[in-house]
Amino acid sequence: MTTWYVLVEEDTRETKYAEGTELRLHRWKLVATRGIGPTAEEAAAEEAAAEEAAAEEAAAEAERLALQHVPAVIARHARPGDQPAREAYLTADGAWVVSVRQRGREAHVRVSVARLMHKQEESEGPPPPTWKHRLRKAF
Repeated sequence: MTTWYVLVEEDTRETKYAEGTELRLHRWKLVATRGIGPTAEEAAAEEAAAEEAAAEEAAAEAERLALQHVPAVIARHARPGDQPAREAYLTADGAWVVSVRQRGREAHVRVSVARLMHKQEESEGPPPPTWKHRLRKAF
């Protein structure tokens, strides 16, 4: 059984200067992931129906996050009770693209639903040989 995830990405802007020119670099940064998995009861039920239910739950969670997530650049300057302006677009592939504005600041958020297809844990290789070992090997 695959696990569904809701991915929240923010458009981060970084300003760099090169040869007296200001460069505004934009890139998408993954800021949050939420796993949506079947419960023990759903896993015991028919697998296809449980898979579909998990996908629908992930889509509903994506919509909720698209309509409520406040990007860090906006939240940093928000006051309690503030509601930023928001335009949310649903793309053909099911992803949400959201424009959030407040007090002259603007941020973009992309919320999408994805299945976890592969996961590999980190593993460390053997430590490099010591000088003592290298010298013994040389002679």
